[in-house]
Amino acid sequence: MYNHILISTDGSEVAQKGVDHGLSLASSLKARVTIIMATERFPVYAHAGIAGAYIPGPTEMAQYEAGQKETAERVLAGVKRAAEKLGVQSNTVHIPQAYPAEAIVEEAKALDCDLIVMASHGRRGLRKLVLGSQTSEVLASSPVPVLVVR
Repeated sequence: MYNHILISTDGSEVAQKGVDHGLSLASSLKARVTIIMATERFPVYAHAGIAGAYIPGPTEMAQYEAGQKETAERVLAGVKRAAEKLGVQSNTVHIPQAYPAEAIVEEAKALDCDLIVMASHGRRGLRKLVLGSQTSEVLASSPVPVLVVR
């Protein structure tokens, strides 16, 4: 049925539900997995109001990127250990400075995955509009099935 599953995580408690479900599914199907974590660009707020615009310096950018890389390595290593305990063949991918939904879909295409597993907070209505939803974006643009875990 599914031979190569892409499992997305951001290291959060909610994402862990998707990771656990994806690894369990992969174990039962004897599928291999790729665990992906995409980290976003440094948030730059260009507001020309009273306080003016804030533009980070090179030191702040470097510190931010190093922190994102360190976090991704820690999170992905933990998921890889969990996969090994279940006997699931796994690879990890960190995609820095990316929009997570785009990175997930592009990686699924590039790796020829046949299923994406990810978690969702289950936000609705105005909260979804204001906060956005990586899961909704993946659902709308994925060429392969997406299993959403809540």
